Amino acid sequence: MKTFVPKWLALEITARCNLRCIHCRSSSGEEAGGPEFSTPQALAVLEDIASYAQPVVVLTGGEPLLRGDLFSLAAHGTKLGLRMCLATNGTLVDDTVCERIKETELKMISLSLDGSEQSIHDDFRQQPGAFQGTMKAIQYFQKHGIPFIINSSFTKRNQHDVENVYKLVKKTGAIAWYMFLIVPTGRGKDLLAELVDKEDYEEILNWHYEVEQSETDMLMRPTCAPHYYRIFHQRAKKQGKSTARRTLSFSTGGNKGCVCAQSIAFISSNGDVHPCSYFSAIAGNIMQQSFQEIWENSPLFRALRDFSSYKGRCGQCEYVKVCGGCRARADIIHGDFLQEEPYCLYVPSRMQEKTSGV
Repeated sequence: MKTFVPKWLALEITARCNLRCIHCRSSSGEEAGGPEFSTPQALAVLEDIASYAQPVVVLTGGEPLLRGDLFSLAAHGTKLGLRMCLATNGTLVDDTVCERIKETELKMISLSLDGSEQSIHDDFRQQPGAFQGTMKAIQYFQKHGIPFIINSSFTKRNQHDVENVYKLVKKTGAIAWYMFLIVPTGRGKDLLAELVDKEDYEEILNWHYEVEQSETDMLMRPTCAPHYYRIFHQRAKKQGKSTARRTLSFSTGGNKGCVCAQSIAFISSNGDVHPCSYFSAIAGNIMQQSFQEIWENSPLFRALRDFSSYKGRCGQCEYVKVCGGCRARADIIHGDFLQEEPYCLYVPSRMQEKTSGV
């Protein structure tokens, strides 16, 4: 059986946030949504992870900068040999924060930018001034020489702005741009009617492929859009190009779509371990079991790694090992995480043959 190694973990250290974004997977707000790790507990979690593997660990939330011990946790993780990163909305970044980022040797910082102009971003983030906060954080990072990536989430309300966001991100000097096509979980469940249509989804992913072919300065990754890797393989093969893609030390790899429970996982602020940040099902709790035990033995994780159990078009698809379909989206839309990716138009060749009577 193939060995699955954890390469990237998101560790939610708080559910509190100073914004109330429409798509937030944790429905974060100013008040804590539940219990959080104490400082000793969070340190112990990092030690437990490091005793088993050396993944990238992204300190996330909520807004991690609301925790006073954030940099103590980051420094401890760095000391343990973990590649520590930080996900922030940017609104609390200042000179002091930047100095602490460098002191604790955080490897990468991610920011969110969901519109090329203030009105679009602030509407998405449900907070006047959010756009200004992100752009100000970028200026601080530029000033202090801190590398950063930018995540951009899209629904029908801002999909028209995809190309403009890309152009703006490129101007910022970001190391990478991650284009998220959202999974409707948490507060995002209210956005089911706003999810990008299947046809537009395909068009956006094809646009991404074309831009990525000529992009040499900035890494590009569509996220929570696993069928991009089917498109990538189809088009690269047709053009006689290699399907290998460059990666960065903090990324989860470049040749596979959905990697939940295969190379990534999410640990919530109460210790629950999920296949990814958008997957509601729980594999175990790190306060009750070691991370190694959960990663290796969870029935949920094992089921997700068994491609032969996938259903519908995903179960028949020749691209299942490079795409896999979004398991969290299948769970939300179909009520079954093994069902087919609901936002993919592709009909597998074997199903096409059956339909044509071959």
